[in-house]
Amino acid sequence: MVYLDYSATTPVNKEVLESFNKTCLDYPGNPNSLHKLGLEAKKLMDAATSKVAKILNVKENEVIFTSGASESNNLAIKGIAGISSGKTIITTKLEHSSILSTVNYLKQNGYTIKYVKIKEDGQVDLEDLEKLIDKDTILVSIAEVNSEIGIIQNVNEIGKMLKKYERVLFHVDGTQAIGKKQINLENIDLYSFSAHKIYGLKGVGVLVKKENISLIPLIHGGKSQTVYRSGTPALPLIVSTSKALSLMYEDLDKKIDYVKKLNTMLKEGLKKIANVTINSNDKCLPHIVNISIKNIKPETLLHSLEEDEIYISTKTACSSNESVSLAVYTLTKDTELSSTSIRISLSHLTKEEEITYFLEKLQEKINKLQSIGN
Repeated sequence: MVYLDYSATTPVNKEVLESFNKTCLDYPGNPNSLHKLGLEAKKLMDAATSKVAKILNVKENEVIFTSGASESNNLAIKGIAGISSGKTIITTKLEHSSILSTVNYLKQNGYTIKYVKIKEDGQVDLEDLEKLIDKDTILVSIAEVNSEIGIIQNVNEIGKMLKKYERVLFHVDGTQAIGKKQINLENIDLYSFSAHKIYGLKGVGVLVKKENISLIPLIHGGKSQTVYRSGTPALPLIVSTSKALSLMYEDLDKKIDYVKKLNTMLKEGLKKIANVTINSNDKCLPHIVNISIKNIKPETLLHSLEEDEIYISTKTACSSNESVSLAVYTLTKDTELSSTSIRISLSHLTKEEEITYFLEKLQEKINKLQSIGN
């Protein structure tokens, strides 16, 4: 099997799974209970929270565990909207569906949503962003790394600029950035990510919320791990997330350098295949390579490669029902490219021979599909 869909989800690290199983078996108590088992569970939860906070260089009370990045994004955006007097939110057309769907929901409920211009290289136009800010603006939400093309935004620079506007908060979806690059949350108010993107388990994520910020919770019911997210804390998932994050940041620079090598190898091979357009540019994370192959339906190619146990993605898994990639269109302004794009996502676990095999099979599949008219 050649798995090249790491941006959709990652395989669970065995050490992470072991931490989950051990917590399930050895810590049966509810961290909210006052008896001995509950106190032992809370002590473990606090230790896991502390580890996450230390890695991210934030305070322990700024870490909120959720069911995943989609919930974290919803909590950040709706939570700020619910407590603010303003009604304007600024974002981009490069965002994940959990951002775009959330702001569309708010638009239907009286909010004004503004989309900042994107430059030709995929970067946010800071001058345009500043022009969009008015006295009614409460939040700017921009992903650190786009999930389909891999474009990296300079969120630190954006955050610095937004500091001039006291009422405007800055939310960053870091789902595709966490564990793939060094993270700096100094100028960010809210930051979201999921564990299953960093070789953790599905069903758990994090929202970092700086302590001077208040939110209206999505889930009410009293204090739990935090007052901003009620419910019995999912202790095994929390502990396993702490483990996953810790393991991911071990030798991170070495892992990144290896993926850069794979990225170069992949792109050099793709350039030799006729009718392949590489949409990802030098502003992109090396872990994601987005390409388009004109006159071939992405779903057809995906299933054709699947016959040889090669697994890629047409777009992000959460927006797979849409026929056109909004992110690719925003970058390329080309309808054909945005309707024929596929995403190849790499990992430090990917082997060089897997890239070679993928390129060979991709050429074969393209030749075959073009000969039969897709």
